[in-house]
Amino acid sequence: MPPGYKNKKLYVARAVVLSIAVLICLPSCFHPPEPLVEEPLLVRSMVVRVDANGQRFTYSGEVHGRYESQLAFRVNGKILVRNVDVGSLVQPGEILMQLDPADSQLSVRVGEAALRSVESKMKLAKDNLVRAQALYETGGLSKAEYEAAMDADNAAEAAYQQAAAQLNQLANQLQYCDLTADYAGVVSAISVEAGQLVAAGTPVITLVQEGDREVEISVPENRVDGLSKATSIKVSFWALPNVILDGWVREVSPVADSVARTFKARVSLVDPPTNLKAGMTSSVELNTSAGEQASLAAIPLAAVYQTGDGPAVWIISDGIASLRKIQVAGFDRDQVNVSSGLNDGEVIVTAGVNKLLEGQKVRLMETLPQNTEN
Repeated sequence: MPPGYKNKKLYVARAVVLSIAVLICLPSCFHPPEPLVEEPLLVRSMVVRVDANGQRFTYSGEVHGRYESQLAFRVNGKILVRNVDVGSLVQPGEILMQLDPADSQLSVRVGEAALRSVESKMKLAKDNLVRAQALYETGGLSKAEYEAAMDADNAAEAAYQQAAAQLNQLANQLQYCDLTADYAGVVSAISVEAGQLVAAGTPVITLVQEGDREVEISVPENRVDGLSKATSIKVSFWALPNVILDGWVREVSPVADSVARTFKARVSLVDPPTNLKAGMTSSVELNTSAGEQASLAAIPLAAVYQTGDGPAVWIISDGIASLRKIQVAGFDRDQVNVSSGLNDGEVIVTAGVNKLLEGQKVRLMETLPQNTEN
């Protein structure tokens, strides 16, 4: 065996094994890769509901009288007597409260004394004028002296009229110590008690006139204009479950409440029952006409995707997301009122709108019905 023969056989064997390994690996090396499977994006969604019968809003209210008066004393003083309680029925002229009249009585006596004093001076001035006229006619008094007597008489009469007016004013002050009812009604509130000092003009009693009743509600600023478009107003009462009354908006405050930023509105009631009392809680339901509101659909604010061309939403059809432009009619708290671009029953994305692409596959986490706000 020549030298190196064994090594050559080993090299040949290794080459054969390597060639076989290459032939086995070649098919797998040139096999195309498996295509990547796109995982559908999980999104939240809702079903659009377009109201074809208009919109309905419900507000909580409180029953008030058509005419309510905040009664107050016209003078300062200490409350001596309180003759009524909350819920008391009163008649015109009835005394509701009384102030201590001691100071006013003394003032009247001072005024009476002052009136008697100027009355005496007026009589004296008249007597002097009569004597001066007699002397002037006989030549015993000059014209200047006679005119001076006339001026004194006129001044005394003017002083008497002034004192009489002051006495009347003091007498009125004494009468103002009695707080009386101007009309028949019911006492709905009392803010003071006997023994308390009050200033003139401070409200002490709220008197509700018998007769018409109405409900006061608070309306958000974005719904104030809709009050005039209400086609029907139904009012129900928690204490009277079987009573549902028609109503109409009588007045709307032109100024918003400084704290709640809502506008107060008064709803007059048609044929209220006699057992409807002031202060009862109520529920006022306003229905708007379908003509203007029929095409509106309320969607969450998070569902709106803002593009350079305006607002849009992602519509889901057969698991594919597509972008569609919408027309916004207004905003209502955390919702958007859409006037065009959406159809009833369509499914839209409500969360994650900024992560979607046109034509992307999506998987619905949940399909929520449209929230109807009362």
